[in-house]
Amino acid sequence: MSNLPGAALLACLPIGAAWAQGPVSGTVTDGRTQQGLPGATILLDGTAVGTTDASGAYQVPAVAAGAHELRITFVGYDAATRSVQGQPGAQQLSLALQPGSVLTGEALVTASRANDRTGTAYTNLSKEDLEKRNFGQDIPYLLDQTPSVVTSSDAGTGIGYTGLRIRGTGIEGINVMVNGVPLNDAESHGAFFVNLPDLASSTTSLQIQRGVGTSQNGGAAFGASLNLSTLAQRREAYAESQNSFGSYHTWKNNVSFGTGLVGKYFTFDGRLSRLASEGYIDRASSDLKSYYFAAGYQRGSTLLKFITFSGREKTYQAWNGVPEELLKTNRRYNEFTYDNQTDNYQQNHYQLHLAQGIGADWNLAAALHLTRGFGYYEEYKTDRALADYGLAPVVLGDTTIEYTDLIRRKWLDNYFYGGTVALNYQPRHNDRLQATVGGAWNRYDGDHYGEVIWAQYASNGAIRHRYYFNDATKTDFNTYARATWQVLPRLGVYGDAQVRHIGYDIRGLDDDKRDVTTHARYTFFNPKAGATFDLATGSQLYGSVAVGQREPVRSDFTDRPTTDRAKAEHLTDFEAGYRLTQATDSWLGRGTSLRLEVNYFYMDYRNQLVNTGQLNDVGSAIRTNIPRSFRTGVELTGAAGLLQNRLTLSSTLTLSRNQLRNYLETVYVYDDDYNLLDTRELTYRNSTISYSPAVVSASTVEGEPLKGLRLALLYKTVSRQYLDNSASAARSIPAYQVMDLRLRYTLRPSWMRELELGLLVNNLLNKEYVNNGYTFGNFDPAGQRLSYNYYYPQATRNFLASVGVKF
Repeated sequence: MSNLPGAALLACLPIGAAWAQGPVSGTVTDGRTQQGLPGATILLDGTAVGTTDASGAYQVPAVAAGAHELRITFVGYDAATRSVQGQPGAQQLSLALQPGSVLTGEALVTASRANDRTGTAYTNLSKEDLEKRNFGQDIPYLLDQTPSVVTSSDAGTGIGYTGLRIRGTGIEGINVMVNGVPLNDAESHGAFFVNLPDLASSTTSLQIQRGVGTSQNGGAAFGASLNLSTLAQRREAYAESQNSFGSYHTWKNNVSFGTGLVGKYFTFDGRLSRLASEGYIDRASSDLKSYYFAAGYQRGSTLLKFITFSGREKTYQAWNGVPEELLKTNRRYNEFTYDNQTDNYQQNHYQLHLAQGIGADWNLAAALHLTRGFGYYEEYKTDRALADYGLAPVVLGDTTIEYTDLIRRKWLDNYFYGGTVALNYQPRHNDRLQATVGGAWNRYDGDHYGEVIWAQYASNGAIRHRYYFNDATKTDFNTYARATWQVLPRLGVYGDAQVRHIGYDIRGLDDDKRDVTTHARYTFFNPKAGATFDLATGSQLYGSVAVGQREPVRSDFTDRPTTDRAKAEHLTDFEAGYRLTQATDSWLGRGTSLRLEVNYFYMDYRNQLVNTGQLNDVGSAIRTNIPRSFRTGVELTGAAGLLQNRLTLSSTLTLSRNQLRNYLETVYVYDDDYNLLDTRELTYRNSTISYSPAVVSASTVEGEPLKGLRLALLYKTVSRQYLDNSASAARSIPAYQVMDLRLRYTLRPSWMRELELGLLVNNLLNKEYVNNGYTFGNFDPAGQRLSYNYYYPQATRNFLASVGVKF
């Protein structure tokens, strides 16, 4: 199906003279030593088009007619910019970069990112990549076309509460960092992008590492890691605004500005954003606001940058999903009807970053950070026992009232603070060796409490009555050392070792009046090693093995008996692959670019924590360690730029097996009045892990039929996902396929830098599908299994239109 749009686009493209334009190639060297600089970034008109190989060589496959800006950057060196003209035949342009007098912001995130010498699977997205995807949807939806990614949205539109899985692993197993600072919640391990709306508009680069990846600050990566950077410097003044409007009364408005260099040494950047949507699901509205501000100082070999960003969200709850029996008749159903059944949260971030050059070969990157989060969700509850809320019965004459309707709020009030440091060794006289020593110390202080703010029948001063309270503290310390060494001209090796220590304490009562006091300590050693072998220019084999270990999440302590404590999880991740980046001459025109990657992975888990169907004494689901489980598969990624990149084709395909070797499921037997009669245990061998599709693919066909007009078709497929670990089709998310259409038309009038009009049509083929859900159930006395499935339907055909201006 995806070939048809490609053929249609190809027929529309102007061909003739455009084919005659040729590539630009050359080498990038150190201006002092004349040695090649591998890994330098090549940008054409602001868009990254590749990096230099091990010898410092590069090639831009094709440059269209007209004038263009070629810019080459490398950490620790001043950028070089040259003007090039698209013309017939090949052009040679070699440049020598001078050792930088000013460190760039990218020096601050180098320590936590993978590169082509670490032997791992990763994807880089530039600011331009994010901008063309960004119509206001959350970050998970901007990553939807990258390998092994499956997204979800409670409201059905990609705005509000959204989810992300990579290789079947949910966000609690994905390490997320902003400028090297952990974003994941210290207790639940989740990362909630709803708390930071429109962060993508301030993100200047993003890297996804799949698998364990390199050593990171924060929790271990059990499926992938996301590393966002907002640190790039803009030396020229600018003012920009992005505005979108679309289906379900969706609005996005933002204003961004920057002063450029002020007084030679200072820069100031800021952004204000507002997003609002009524959601596809009834009443699943979102009201989101955020800001971003950065002040930078750079002089000589010193870069100091203060960053603060914040998000405030109010979303109407759509957490419970839609019962399966209503999907055909009322798929926008929301069981909540109370006017203020909302989630309210604010998260403020403060970061102070320092990059300091130390002599010719060393630089230091350090940061201090503070995250302040506070908020609540409000619920209307009917027929609740007053005793459960610490309230005495209400006596009215001869009547004693023990049950009441009430409104409650559950609060989180927390601080997360600490520091990170990395010392980087990058000798300019010898690019064969690069090394980093670093680490971080972080602390979390959080209060959990609930209040009754209204009751139909109240006693004991029920208004603002606090009915439970517990507090938690968590310290997380890690230190690591890693190095890459080019042993031979074609052979490189990589080593990485991390020690991480966690101390976690909970004190107090949970909302069900149970004492959840916990004291837990863990020390993990996480080694990693890899190798790369360059077959030829732009062609490479790689392989790696990495260990990741992770402590249980909060609910594994609070929902389980203290005598049956969950064990830490252990993962050994094997990755091996082949990369090819090349420019060729073909029948489609001189300077066709090709990129191909084949990656094999085997992720061997010990003591993976999964839901087994067991409940604790108050009915909460508990997770249990499974001794052995694994994920294995292959990720295929390909891209081609044709007709001087006026037509681009890209596709990714993941084929995988995700299995628990031995799985014991507990199912309860209830009578018709829901009284517990018995339990049954079912044993499965080699059962499929829940939420782990065997096939995930994404394809994009993008062309430029007219100058300035970019048209793209995006196609996504996800195979069946099981809602539990029994691999039963009766409890599953059916396979789905979704096509989107994206148009962007860019004008550059004389009175502004850029005017862009955009249109995104989601679910172009108007499919009715779901991409997330959950299940629970039991056996009845007759032995029949009853399943109650709930799903999150996604919006049918809908649109977002945008207007962007840049001055």
